[in-house]
Amino acid sequence: MSAAVFALNPSSLTRPCLSSRILSIFSSYHSTSVFAMAGESKSKSGGGKKKEVKKETGLGLTNKKDDNFGEWYSEVVVNADMIEYYDISGCYILRPWTMSIWEAMQEFFDAEIKKMKIKNCYFPLFVSPGVLQKEKDHIEGFAPEVAWVTKSGESDLEVPIAIRPTSETVMYPYYSKWIRGHRDLPLKLNQWCNVVRWEFSNPTPFIRSREFLWQEGHTAFATQEEADAEVLAILELYRQIYEDYLAVPVIKGKKSEMEKFAGGYYTTSVEAFIPHTGRGVQGATSHCLGQNFAKMFEITYENDKGEKAMVWQNSWAYSTRTIGVMVMTHGDDKGLVLPPKVAAVQVIVIPVPFKDADTIGIFDACASTVKLLSEAGIRAEADLRDNYSPGWKYSHWEMKGVPLRLEIGPKDLANSQVRAVRRDNSAKKDLPMTNLVDQVKELLNTIQKNLFDLAKQKRDECEVEKDVKARTKGEMGAAKTLCSPFDQPEMEDGTLCFASGKPAKKWTYWGRSY
Repeated sequence: MSAAVFALNPSSLTRPCLSSRILSIFSSYHSTSVFAMAGESKSKSGGGKKKEVKKETGLGLTNKKDDNFGEWYSEVVVNADMIEYYDISGCYILRPWTMSIWEAMQEFFDAEIKKMKIKNCYFPLFVSPGVLQKEKDHIEGFAPEVAWVTKSGESDLEVPIAIRPTSETVMYPYYSKWIRGHRDLPLKLNQWCNVVRWEFSNPTPFIRSREFLWQEGHTAFATQEEADAEVLAILELYRQIYEDYLAVPVIKGKKSEMEKFAGGYYTTSVEAFIPHTGRGVQGATSHCLGQNFAKMFEITYENDKGEKAMVWQNSWAYSTRTIGVMVMTHGDDKGLVLPPKVAAVQVIVIPVPFKDADTIGIFDACASTVKLLSEAGIRAEADLRDNYSPGWKYSHWEMKGVPLRLEIGPKDLANSQVRAVRRDNSAKKDLPMTNLVDQVKELLNTIQKNLFDLAKQKRDECEVEKDVKARTKGEMGAAKTLCSPFDQPEMEDGTLCFASGKPAKKWTYWGRSY
């Protein structure tokens, strides 16, 4: 097996990797490139003693992204009103600021799968143990994380009931009932739901939580060709979610046999990378299950020749983990940074009145600006609260990651303009009110593109390291294969596998994963 692995920064054993160059600089180390690794916070609540916040605003983070990534992340997701910690470890309250991001992705994805004639449904949360154990190879991968209901009130249940970690064993007994002949195929269903996986490693909001939201698609076809085509079509939608909506660069590829979905035929994935920690993140997966589950659950049909045949199946999913990847990728020392496509508020308008200024005129201008932008389909709001200073409001909305701030003061009112301030790079520009909508739309598109370009640049600048195998051992776990890219980079003649020393045949990404 060839081994291309994102490079491990020598200093990443003691501090976060500063940068990592991918694929293009492998000429020095050939097939030894690895996702770099750095320590993660063990805080469950963004804890740690709070430092005194800035007095002028009453806002701000006590940890810097470069200094203490884990604590920084914990602070951001709380201070930006994304989550609230719950009294059960590993479970989090998703606040409206988070749900709006999830809904933006859901709106895109749901519309796209409906174009593919995939229909939404809902199956129960509970799984009988008999069904769960029917596919032993599959459930073995989930067994340590399965949560069980054992009591009803004060009475013990005669048979414990599992809470779904995924729904193959929930749904497929009914696929065998519904699929009888070739005219019943393809059967293509998706559900938006929650699942429970009782993580015992350090829970992390969005990235590793004990309950999370996701969609899971489960489809059945007459032929492998149909199943293969759908696997790649869904994987492309996942790429679009990350790159076009969340502005996070990912790599599409195929998992190794060791890392594929338990009980499946093969697994494809999109993989993201967090430069600050040097860790890879499995972003979403699209599995071809082959006929393994069809055999176990007797999902057969009569084909057009009158012969009995087994279906080919797929399953695929992405979850609220996507949001955590976005926060880690774009956030900075001021807080959250949101790509415009998923921001609940794309533009915040703030009045900046001075002493003896025409306060009413300024407030009216803010309201009319919001109305103008909103009517053009831009998600805009005005912060007209009179108990906070403009400076406090700036910090507040920067913490929440709003892509664009428009300020209106006496000078702006007099000159019929607004002052625009970008969240991604703090660039300021005066925009005349004439043609404001087009200018704001152009700025939002620029911000969206810049966030992606910057994230890709950071990812591609990671350093490489030759002794990957030795350096990935230790308490934090060794590197593992992530995926083999569909778009394979060129490989020089004589390139050797870093693990076996034999001639390499393909590039494969390795790394430590969340």
